[in-house]
Amino acid sequence: MRLKFCSTLVISFCSWQLMAQTSLPKTVAAGAQPVLVSSQFAFTEGPAADKKGNIYFTDQPNNAIWKYDTKGKLSLFLDKAGRANGLYFDRKGNLIACADEKDELWLISPKKKVTVLVNNFGNRRLNGPNDVWVAPDGGIFFTDPYYQREYWDRKQPDIKEQRVYYLAPGAKEPVIAAEDFKKPNGIIGTKDGKTVYVADIDGGKIYRYAVGEGGKLVNQEAVTNFTTDGMALDEDGNLYLCGNGIRVINKNGEQIGHIPIPESWTANACFGGKDGKLLFVTAGKSIYTVKMNVKGAE
Repeated sequence: MRLKFCSTLVISFCSWQLMAQTSLPKTVAAGAQPVLVSSQFAFTEGPAADKKGNIYFTDQPNNAIWKYDTKGKLSLFLDKAGRANGLYFDRKGNLIACADEKDELWLISPKKKVTVLVNNFGNRRLNGPNDVWVAPDGGIFFTDPYYQREYWDRKQPDIKEQRVYYLAPGAKEPVIAAEDFKKPNGIIGTKDGKTVYVADIDGGKIYRYAVGEGGKLVNQEAVTNFTTDGMALDEDGNLYLCGNGIRVINKNGEQIGHIPIPESWTANACFGGKDGKLLFVTAGKSIYTVKMNVKGAE
């Protein structure tokens, strides 16, 4: 999520209409269009689906995590949510949250018990965990850019570098996974745990890495020069890039379509629903769904 909740990123309706004329990717179900679920929030982010396909997402300014279940019902899951941003479920059903109120990484149990997994690196306060992906073995990768928040008591970072960190299963401290970014933001990985994608939102690139020993991200490869906030990955290896609607690119970084969303900014997306073929999109004050022909990478 970008600074000031993207209030300066305004796209005109005419621009949206132009993008809407761009062909939809074949991954979208025939005749499907984005469906507005609700516009009752301040700024939505961090969608993540559990094993049943229920989707959880954050309303960061209101310090809350919400649930959108497979029947289409909205409910408040957790208030006082640590100003959570990015979310992801581990294999045990725990919700891992980037809680940047105090720049921490949380584990939230199904019974809503909060455990702080990480609250510093080298005894220095993290910049602000932003997005997170949990590997099949339970290892956690998270991005740590610096976006000044109005609720912080500091005006500059304790750590100059904006990195991706890795927390090994059972470890108490993270290690540096990669740090060659201007500002890392969205992160997602493949089902086999061998590949991780990282969005450098200020660098205007999406990088692909192999997962090396000890969680190190190695063999950096620039997949595309498109920029994105959050992103999702489908079972065919296509990436869904957020920002101006949803731009869809294939494994080679080639654009294969665009899903228009009638909002000024889309922050993040994930796959969920009963059959895993529902694309859930967080877009400013609103949330949308799109029926798909493909499932998410999970």
